[in-house]
Amino acid sequence: MHERMEEDREKVIRAAYEEYDRNVTVSNFKVACVLGIVLMPAGILLDYFVYPHLLGEFAVLRFICSGLIFVFLLIMLMPRELRLYRLWGLILLSLPTLCISYMIYRTEGASSPYYAGLNLVVLVLGFVLHWTFRESLLAVTTVMVMYLAACLGHGGYRDTGIFFNNLYFLTLTGIIVVTGSYFLSRLRYQEFASRFELDRSRKQLEENNRKLMELDENKSRFFANISHELRTPLTIMLGALEELMQHPTASAEPALRQTLTLMRANGLRLLKLINDLLELVRLDAGTLPVKLDAVDLPAFLEGLAAAGRPLAERRGLQIVTQIDSNLNRIWVDRDKLEKIVLNLQFNALKFTPPGGRVELVARCEDKDLVVQVRDTGVGISEKDLPNVFSRFWQADMSSQRKFKGAGIGLALVKELTEVQGGSVSVESKLGVGTTFTIRLPYQPAQESSLTLTDATSSNPNEPKAEEWLASLNRQADLAVLNHSPDAESPTTTVARNDSPLIIVADDEPDLREFLRRQLAPNYRVVEATDGKQAVELALRLQPDLLLLDYMMPEKDGLQVCRELREHPTTRILPIIFLTAHGDHKTRLDALQDGATDFLAKPFSLTELHLRVKNLLSGYLHARELARQKARLEAAYRQLQEAEAQLVQSEKLAALGRMSAGIIHEINNPLNFAATGLYTLRQRFNKLPAEDRNTWLAILTEIEDGINRVKNIVLDLRPFAHDRDAASKDTSVRQAVELALRFLSHEWRDAVRVEIQVPEDLTVWANRVRLVQVLVNLFQNSLDALRQQKPPHPSATIQVRAHKEGEHVEISVRDNGPGIPVNLQQRVFEPFFSTKEIGAGLGLGLHICHQIIHQQGGRIRLQSEPGRFCEFIIELPAEDPRLSTPDSKPVHVNNSHTTGV
Repeated sequence: MHERMEEDREKVIRAAYEEYDRNVTVSNFKVACVLGIVLMPAGILLDYFVYPHLLGEFAVLRFICSGLIFVFLLIMLMPRELRLYRLWGLILLSLPTLCISYMIYRTEGASSPYYAGLNLVVLVLGFVLHWTFRESLLAVTTVMVMYLAACLGHGGYRDTGIFFNNLYFLTLTGIIVVTGSYFLSRLRYQEFASRFELDRSRKQLEENNRKLMELDENKSRFFANISHELRTPLTIMLGALEELMQHPTASAEPALRQTLTLMRANGLRLLKLINDLLELVRLDAGTLPVKLDAVDLPAFLEGLAAAGRPLAERRGLQIVTQIDSNLNRIWVDRDKLEKIVLNLQFNALKFTPPGGRVELVARCEDKDLVVQVRDTGVGISEKDLPNVFSRFWQADMSSQRKFKGAGIGLALVKELTEVQGGSVSVESKLGVGTTFTIRLPYQPAQESSLTLTDATSSNPNEPKAEEWLASLNRQADLAVLNHSPDAESPTTTVARNDSPLIIVADDEPDLREFLRRQLAPNYRVVEATDGKQAVELALRLQPDLLLLDYMMPEKDGLQVCRELREHPTTRILPIIFLTAHGDHKTRLDALQDGATDFLAKPFSLTELHLRVKNLLSGYLHARELARQKARLEAAYRQLQEAEAQLVQSEKLAALGRMSAGIIHEINNPLNFAATGLYTLRQRFNKLPAEDRNTWLAILTEIEDGINRVKNIVLDLRPFAHDRDAASKDTSVRQAVELALRFLSHEWRDAVRVEIQVPEDLTVWANRVRLVQVLVNLFQNSLDALRQQKPPHPSATIQVRAHKEGEHVEISVRDNGPGIPVNLQQRVFEPFFSTKEIGAGLGLGLHICHQIIHQQGGRIRLQSEPGRFCEFIIELPAEDPRLSTPDSKPVHVNNSHTTGV
């Protein structure tokens, strides 16, 4: 494929080069014409001094040559495509060559000094026309032939020395020009190919850039649309929650109020994230206006600091304000400044360890309002400082990061500051702290000015919907300060001393609290705030189940799972992964590292309770739970399987209808043929004695052929009229022979088939279904033998059957390549196949497994790679209902099953 692509690419470049070379060559022809028109008459001066007696004749000759070259130039200047331009070039070269050769002939022949003119023609060929190697060789040869002809016509080669001298230099010039043309043409092609690739790459980059710009615009448009669509239902939900919280029932039931409060807090967090994304999109689109309000800055900043103090106290931090006394009321966009300060303040609280300090400083400096947020936190490394204001960037992007976030806050701070005509900068030192500095234009406001918020807040009676929405958005901005992600000591909730013990490991306190309240009525619950704590508690407390988050500080869920699986006491501990990453790879990584089960957020409480209950019911159910996980992971494939089976069922139904029609159409001519044979046999005695043997032999062959067609029709009849799908006594031998007869065109003369099946051996099964399974197994064996490399010298399929107790075992074995050990457990899975892509759906063996199971039996595989592959079918030897002691009917599912 790569070589084919290279060939196509070379063809494209070669075609483009030929077009380019044609244009350049025609242009060079024009230059050569101008040189010829000018230089040929100029040679009259040479004629005057060398051969004055031939001046008139040579002058006429030179002007004729120039005139012909001028005509050639006019042809070149015509506004049409010049075909056979290389031939025209050779004609152009021949004009001065012929003229000079004639002058040599008319002067001194081999001794004529005019041979130098041919040298000039050859030089023009090499340095002006830039012909290819072949063209240059042909042109030089033409010049040499004309020179030799001129010398010979003048009277031969009398002065051998002068002739050899002239011929030597002329030949040497030709060799140099031809060699130079060869390398120059290669160099020109390589240079053109490089320019062509560069130009194509440039165009591709321009196209990619255009597509990226369109993609970025679509992304922004998508974010804007989805943010608007999300805000509407979220606002309705928050409004309904607020109404429920004001209901008397919520006040009377603390547990209900706690749940409603938890829901509202997380709803506000989600609303803030949506608002931030929407503002980023508006900033990109330039549709976020600046709305200046007269704001009392000291009171405004003190209020923001007070909003963060509850979180600071929970984390053991101090928030201090230093506001210049000269600052009073100023013109500023209140909402944007509030978002800026809250984001910086929350950032400082998040990255400052207990015992630290956060300062909020404001002053006027050089007609700028300067707002600084300082902290004594962990600091930022010098290499990361240029990236802190980049969108979606975080210093720690791993799944073990301690500090969560979407990477939007500081990017929003920068862009909200710049849209107001300000700037933001950062100074930081690892282990010392960080200072963010905001500079905005300082615009003092009159004392009598009122902000929109001040005016509306003075009349709180009957707030309007717009005011409620604005208040809700402000509560969302403040929600981050009410959500503490810091680690806490483990919390234990005891239901009963004998209740199963569950560890809930998650770095989100709200989710831990929610899970604890859900599980506490029936289980003992211990909380862990990070991966390291989860491992320590699991090894010390030996819980019965672990609910584990995927992304946690210190150690992520995968590392916790690996460490617990390596420890003997927790090797079989049931572990349920909880994660927002519901993609297929995350599921596989979790299961590969030892997870017992997997729940993607958001998850159903009913599902959570059922999974916990099932896992805790005992480790004896682990195998069934593993199959359940496999079914959950393969849900999409099962839907595909059902669809494929429905399509296959319809195909088989159509095939059955077609077979019924074919059988009907074949039976009629068969009856006519049989009647004709009978008539012919009646005339047997009337034939001469010497023709009777031949006549009888022909009739016998015809009768054998008709009987074979009848047998095929009889074999197809059950498939065309399978109205009775019930099991009954079925001859194994007949089923095997029928299945082989269906595939005779594939195995005859290619595979040796050995049948070791007693004639009287029967099984209790549906004959059509049994043949269907055997055909599939024979087809698999034939495919394996056909694909074996190198082919087996004696490819063989062995079919054996014998009675084993109350069952009959039927085995189909081939001496093909076998099935690798690591794949043998999957051969009966739907859509699994060892064949090449496109060679099958991978449903054959799965359907065989279903058919045999529905017939009350089972099918298993035995294989040794490189030696053999054997499928063994076990079916009841007789009706199971006859052997049931209590005479209760035994149900054998004989429902219709699609075939292969």
